[in-house]
Amino acid sequence: MEQIRAIRAVIEPQMVIEGAGVRLLRSIAPRVSNEYDPFLLFDHFAFNDPREGPIAGFPTHPHRGIETVTYMLEGNVRHRDSLGNMGIIGPGDVQWMTSGRGILHEEMPRRGPGGVIYGFQLWVNLPAALKMSRPRYQEVRADTIPVIEQGGIRVRVVAGTYAGITGPVTEIAADPLYMDISLQPGSLFEHPVARGHTTLIYLFQGEVRVGGNTISAVKMLHFEDGDILRIEGGDQPARFMAFAGAPFKEPIVPYGPFVMNTREEIQQALIDLRNGTFVQEER
Repeated sequence: MEQIRAIRAVIEPQMVIEGAGVRLLRSIAPRVSNEYDPFLLFDHFAFNDPREGPIAGFPTHPHRGIETVTYMLEGNVRHRDSLGNMGIIGPGDVQWMTSGRGILHEEMPRRGPGGVIYGFQLWVNLPAALKMSRPRYQEVRADTIPVIEQGGIRVRVVAGTYAGITGPVTEIAADPLYMDISLQPGSLFEHPVARGHTTLIYLFQGEVRVGGNTISAVKMLHFEDGDILRIEGGDQPARFMAFAGAPFKEPIVPYGPFVMNTREEIQQALIDLRNGTFVQEER
């Protein structure tokens, strides 16, 4: 008999300051305990207050051993990196960056016409065998992300498959599901998720009901194991990000923008930065 996933924990996002003074709501962060394996970090950035002043963003910084996923709702992020890539991630766009053995990049947010920046960044771990792989990007424009609407449910599929439709982000080691879901009051979202896969949702608008519990935004929900993710619409329209993935079950050592498997690998990353060998020329 198929089992509905119950809530394991309700996580209250905390305000943090990152980059050059950027305020973020952070639900999870890299920790040695690695309880959300393969997911490492989830940040919600919402610059809605003019008193915040100019947004300095995230000046040039390194990454190694992880994948960073930027998903924009409003405003944009201009990015460029040590490999010569540059571009703009606008409303509805996704950038799935696999840092692999090392990349230096900057991300500079800009408010949209309404004076708002709204979006998310997710970090996904890489298994030991791929931590020193070649960096790569999957840039996904809004109009290429499939949208399925039925029965008061609207789903944008970034990665994984919903209702037989597969998202454009592929070939990710964690075999992830990543979707943007809107629910009208009284509607019911159900989706099979492979047993053993870590499953979370980030509710950023409205309210939902899960297993008889009413949850109001803004919250992160971490689910127990099971076969089916079931979310009911509450009294207010809801919108949430849903993500799931296969855990690697490897030890991790996080250190700032690096997540490796051993302390020695972290030390090597710092040596490479000092020696100017962190970024390798592509052949």
